[in-house]
Amino acid sequence: RAKRCTRPRRPHRSRPRARAAPPRPAGSVRREVLKKSDRAKLDPSSDAAFYAQPRFVTHVDDDFISKVTELYRRRVPRGAAVLDLCSSWVSHLPREVEYEKVWGHGMNATELGRNERLDGFFVRDFNETPKIDAKDCSFDAVTMCVSVQYLQRPEEVFAEIFRVLKPGGVCIITFSNRLFYSKAVQAWRDASGYSRTQLVKQYFSSVAGFTAPEVITDLDDIVDDSLFSKFRRFFQRSQSDPFYAVVAYRNFKPVYEDDCVRMTDEGECLTDKSFDSID
Repeated sequence: RAKRCTRPRRPHRSRPRARAAPPRPAGSVRREVLKKSDRAKLDPSSDAAFYAQPRFVTHVDDDFISKVTELYRRRVPRGAAVLDLCSSWVSHLPREVEYEKVWGHGMNATELGRNERLDGFFVRDFNETPKIDAKDCSFDAVTMCVSVQYLQRPEEVFAEIFRVLKPGGVCIITFSNRLFYSKAVQAWRDASGYSRTQLVKQYFSSVAGFTAPEVITDLDDIVDDSLFSKFRRFFQRSQSDPFYAVVAYRNFKPVYEDDCVRMTDEGECLTDKSFDSID
């Protein structure tokens, strides 16, 4: 028989396995949310010069402010150390609640000096230097009201928020459709109300360690389900500034009972399993 010509077998070479990237430490920036063009402003002039003149006004209506205050009342426990970022001459914390301390940040020292709720403050342009003057794990709560739209380096600012929060500390970002349009970043100007909430969720998710962000647009706890009550609530919402809040926690969401974190007998914090935790 004629011998068949066979090709010599090639030695088997195993394909190199892709190595999984090591997990990033909590508090580090995982990825950039905004492209360079997304960070652009219509008015590129100095923010420090823009905010140099004090403005003793509120930029949203009373209904919006009352919702912000109610959200703080529900999510920030009594005795907490609070940092109010991008603050002004007034903070919207509930007057009847006592806190360990309330520290403020803003762009105008005159406005901050008029804020009776603050125990101290610092002035800084986060678009130039996104650093918070505080030690690690210094605060139980960080708030920011109607100012997130101006951040050109939000990933770095949110990483700083994570750094200064205590484990289980809460960050509350609130905003409406009111803004200094020329000073808002392009990503914000191009977005709608819903997509803006998704943008803030991405800011949180860009930093390793925050819980899954929660979007809140309504704080009504109204039992009355009558037709009249529904119409009243509808017209109130249509006439008021729209309310949006995005809330996340460092590492885990604590369970509060009588304004305290509930602990097990072993000294461990109980967490709400319905919220995802990212270590």
